[in-house]
Amino acid sequence: MTLLEVNDLTVKFYTQEGVVTAVDDLSYSIERGEKFGVVGESGAGKSVTALSLMRLIDSPGRIESGEILFKGENLLEMDESEMQRIRGNEVAMVFQDAQTALNPVYPVGEQIAEAIRHHLDYDDQEARERTIQLLDKVGIPEAEARYDDYPHEFSGGMQQRAIIAMALSCDPDLLLCDEPTTALDVTIEAQILDELKALADDFDTAIQLITHDLGVVAQVCDRVMVMYAGTPVEKAPVEELYYDPKHPYTVGLMSSIPRVGDDRERLQTIPGTMPDLVELPPGCSFHPRCPYAEECCARKEPALLDPETGVAATGDTEHAAACLEYTGDLTGGLDYEVTVDDAAAEDEAQYAGRDHNV
Repeated sequence: MTLLEVNDLTVKFYTQEGVVTAVDDLSYSIERGEKFGVVGESGAGKSVTALSLMRLIDSPGRIESGEILFKGENLLEMDESEMQRIRGNEVAMVFQDAQTALNPVYPVGEQIAEAIRHHLDYDDQEARERTIQLLDKVGIPEAEARYDDYPHEFSGGMQQRAIIAMALSCDPDLLLCDEPTTALDVTIEAQILDELKALADDFDTAIQLITHDLGVVAQVCDRVMVMYAGTPVEKAPVEELYYDPKHPYTVGLMSSIPRVGDDRERLQTIPGTMPDLVELPPGCSFHPRCPYAEECCARKEPALLDPETGVAATGDTEHAAACLEYTGDLTGGLDYEVTVDDAAAEDEAQYAGRDHNV
């Protein structure tokens, strides 16, 4: 049974500069126990999507339309008391900045125990014991002694572990991880990711991992959705995405990943920047940055299609991409090449040397 199903979700922010469409007609699903990655640059709509699932969009933002079905129930139709029962209990979130997610004036252990008492109806001693078990489970040494420590007495890595312990405290069915390793060094990042995978397996918890790093996705996820300017441009099983990317934006992200032994003087980058969400370019929103764009790309907005058949993607379509290449509109095609480095066991996608305008 599908755990989460998001259908045609649109989220807008009404600002003085204009209406920002942060998420536009977004649809995807997550199965029980699945690890699902959401990838894109800053401004792609990844975090807004996660906050929408928790119903935490603040003014001037507004969920305009769509439905969020969790275990078959539409979260957008629930009142606030019903959502409070869901948040932290059945759906939990690991925020990217643990230092601001923890209250500086309460002991870390007590902050975790509070959620346990609220959702599981444990008494003080039971909540304390469960909290100590969780702190130990996520790799915090001398967990019993650290229960009464304050956030400033924890390192950045330990704070992040505490946030993960808090998110797992009520055995949620879905864990939303918003850049959970952004502020950590690479050694701690690897440990946190390994712990997330192991804990998800132990607790049979589905994960929605939000990141800008395709390397992290390869390490953790089963499937991945690539977002650009509030919309999905590619969805695929993670291995297919690396071996056979179908969208130029995905290729650009992959080619910018640094690799051990890479002898290039500079990393390849995607030219330009994310467009202004108040006034998106016409047609394909990626076309001003795309080396394969043609005139039709500025006139026609591509839909998510099955690249093999050109048929509109459905929930059952394994690999889908939003590019006019798959409608037959492009005359020059997508002239890139994917090479697999067997020695490094990594995939490398690079743009071919076609001229393009930024």
